[in-house]
Amino acid sequence: MELRQLRYFEAVARLGGFTRAAEHLRVAQSAISAQVRALETDIGAELFARTTRRVSLTAAGELLLHRVRRVLNELDGARGDLADLAAVLSGHVTIGATAVVGGFDLPAALASFHSRHPGVGLTLRSGLIAALLADLDAGSLDFVVGPVHNDLPSRFSARRVGREEVVLILPPGHRLAGSRPIPFADLRDESFVCLPAGSGLRAILDGAAHRAGFEPRVPFETHGPASIRELVSVGLGVALLARTAAVAAGPPVAVQPADRAPAHPQISLIHHRDRRLSAAAQACRRQFVERAATGPT
Repeated sequence: MELRQLRYFEAVARLGGFTRAAEHLRVAQSAISAQVRALETDIGAELFARTTRRVSLTAAGELLLHRVRRVLNELDGARGDLADLAAVLSGHVTIGATAVVGGFDLPAALASFHSRHPGVGLTLRSGLIAALLADLDAGSLDFVVGPVHNDLPSRFSARRVGREEVVLILPPGHRLAGSRPIPFADLRDESFVCLPAGSGLRAILDGAAHRAGFEPRVPFETHGPASIRELVSVGLGVALLARTAAVAAGPPVAVQPADRAPAHPQISLIHHRDRRLSAAAQACRRQFVERAATGPT
């Protein structure tokens, strides 16, 4: 059997006649008739009952059609897989990431993907989650690694890749530094260092202060966790911060649990539900998810 014969046979069966199959496949009707007859000769059975008005499948044709369609579907699937493989070998992936990604080792994940797919170009953009989601909406990012807040729009899909917790950081030698969890109400008179209004961390701070019965004073707004830690270290205020950022290498601070500490949003891999990822981006996302499932989070 030849693949062309199988495609011609399936088209005649699906479209109900040789003329329609010829029009659909854009080949001469005589060519289709000749190939179907050759197929019938090869298998030793008539596949169609032919009359002047219609063409219908014989019992042998019905039996063969089921298997032919399965073969053709498998071949089409193989072509799609090979096309995806070619795209993975030569594509480009643009990833957005916040400064805090919990226990997910983003540099190692990028290096591992690059090692497996050296032909794929990788671009990493850093920023606050709101700006990254706007870029994801605009289509300039394939996916984002960052915290998922409760107000994440439904057009985005998120898959957890890491956990994080919120801690309080204080200047070294601060009067409240110690081993016990600090009630948030005890921070009423403190100056806070935080990300700008509208950021996820600022929402966490505002919520924790509101539950403790006060509005936080934030005279020092800055752009990222590292600079928050720098400002706290020199005594300009206290701050809430993700634990991974609080204990990373950097200026000295006192890391302190807060009593009834607010929950940190889960670190997730976020993509747009209505935008199909390229083959390269799908492969990268899949590898990130697999890495998160097997590594520390």
